[in-house]
Amino acid sequence: MRRNAILLMAVLTGVAAAPAQAKPDAAKLMEATIQGTRAQFAAGALTCHDLVEFYLDRIHAYDQKGAAINTMLYVNPAVLKEADRMDAAHKAGSSLPPLWCVPVVLKDNYDTKDMPTTGGSKSLQKAQPAKDATVVARLRKAGALVLGKTNLSEFALTGVTRSSLGGQTKNPYDLTRTPGGSSGGTGAALAANFALAGTGSDTVNSVRSPASANSVVGFRATNGLVSRAGIIPVSATQDSAGPLARTVSDVAIMLQVMAGYDPEDPKTGLAVGHVAPSYVSALKPDGLKNLRVGVLKTLFGNEEKNRPVNKVMAHAIDIMKQQGAVVVEVENPKFFTDMLGKTDDVQKFEYQQLLNGYLAGQGDHVPVHTLQEVLASGGYDKQTLQSFLLDAENHGMNEPEYWKRITNIRDLRIELANFMAKNQLDVLVFPEQRELVAEISTLNQPARNGHLAALTGFPEITLPAGFSAPTQAAPLGVPVGLSILGRPWSEFTLLHAAYSFEQAANARKPPRSTPPLSE
Repeated sequence: MRRNAILLMAVLTGVAAAPAQAKPDAAKLMEATIQGTRAQFAAGALTCHDLVEFYLDRIHAYDQKGAAINTMLYVNPAVLKEADRMDAAHKAGSSLPPLWCVPVVLKDNYDTKDMPTTGGSKSLQKAQPAKDATVVARLRKAGALVLGKTNLSEFALTGVTRSSLGGQTKNPYDLTRTPGGSSGGTGAALAANFALAGTGSDTVNSVRSPASANSVVGFRATNGLVSRAGIIPVSATQDSAGPLARTVSDVAIMLQVMAGYDPEDPKTGLAVGHVAPSYVSALKPDGLKNLRVGVLKTLFGNEEKNRPVNKVMAHAIDIMKQQGAVVVEVENPKFFTDMLGKTDDVQKFEYQQLLNGYLAGQGDHVPVHTLQEVLASGGYDKQTLQSFLLDAENHGMNEPEYWKRITNIRDLRIELANFMAKNQLDVLVFPEQRELVAEISTLNQPARNGHLAALTGFPEITLPAGFSAPTQAAPLGVPVGLSILGRPWSEFTLLHAAYSFEQAANARKPPRSTPPLSE
């Protein structure tokens, strides 16, 4: 089935051994954070080489073997040498930039100059960009190490993290289920402690769905806050790029580096004046006190299959009340996301022009240059993509229906802003997914609530709320994610609220399928 299994194993078995020295306790590096590892670096208790090797060892043990979660498309063959250079510079007295030796995994629709960027598609198997995506360049400049590229729902379409190049990624909490999508490779890798942090892209649900499914944190920022330049596109209207990590604090640190104006993505001009001087300063435990929280009942299910999610959400809302939030239940049928997907979503109208533009801009660095060439190549997962790709081939942005939907989106944005103002709401909360994440045999995720933020461009953070009841397949239960939506440019408020909830709930637990490695 697999492309890179050989590449992956060659990389992992061919790296140089670490210098002879006492290795850190691997168990203590489980669930590591950016701030925690930074403190260990400063104290001389941890080297960059040791941290990178810790994650490589775990990938080697659990990605293709053991639980065989199948998250990684590529591993950076130079990452240990890069870590050694960083250790040498640190030993010589150089200062530590904000993401110094933060091993990150990138969804494989982010351009990387030193690794292929394929969108998980066999049609782009040999694609090698000439330069990094803007966000990747910013992460590297801030000191991050790109550990590798993760599997995704092919071309970031659908929500099950299955691709013709990478196959099916599994949920580490329940190996019979998907990890959400389309950024499920990143979500599952972080859940399994394969990296410190990662990136995703979100056209409808694709950062927040994996956050919910894998008990991690994902942030879809206000449209325009984070550059999309150098990321394989789906929709100019709906696309967003964002960080994923195991904690709210790590997401805040990543967002600080990723945010800001980029002339290669004109929409980021909207962000000028709106980037907070320090998102980390939002991380205070009183973030829910006196916050007016609207529980959007429209986005809750009322059937038996919704019961496990609703039980977790009821407990989460109780925690918010205990932390001083003013909680009110609200409804608006105009916000029901299944309906919005049918009446407002513009992906199929924008996709062909955007994909063709991206591929043409890659020149000789890609083997195909149009959607038609992708289709003709046959190098894609026909079961999950055929319907959408053919639909996109027959639609465009000059159709009356497209402009009707653009008008609907404008009206929805006004409706949401007015609804929050009228009800004096600081944030809205709801489950990212109204029922548990789907089993692997399913071709798409049902009952997801991402369209409201994706269409309006309002920011939304999704973080662990808890787990369903344990089963034999899911010994901890299946993760359930809490989504918190705010007004445009309210990232600081969302981080403040999310951190407060996270600290009170302590909901995240590492999966049992990928335990600490014995020495």
